Amino acid sequence: QLQASGGGLVQAGGSLRLSCAASGRTFSSYNMGWFRQAPGKEREFVAAIKWSGGRLYYADSVKGRFTIFRDSAKNTVYLQMNSLKPEDSAVYHCAADRFNSDSLEYYTSYEVWGQGTQVTVSS
Repeated sequence: QLQASGGGLVQAGGSLRLSCAASGRTFSSYNMGWFRQAPGKEREFVAAIKWSGGRLYYADSVKGRFTIFRDSAKNTVYLQMNSLKPEDSAVYHCAADRFNSDSLEYYTSYEVWGQGTQVTVSS
């Protein structure tokens, strides 16, 4: 089970840190990803991290502004979001890939999903 938190309302240019806490099993061997979905839009890949933490993936739209990292001891993955823009507003979901996919930008690579946390960026 995944529990996402940390969303909220922030002004453009501000920062938020999202957390995704895993419970019920150890996710240290799973790849983890963040996706977002705005009203009327399709689910969009944001960032992903390999289970070892050695490889990171980012959507072009967030490169240089967002950072994904994990704390395996806490079974938690984070998404640090800086320089937020109104177009970053969405419900953000974390997800776990149990089978070490190499296609982490596709939501079909993930089997376990959290419930989402709302991020709203005002202009």
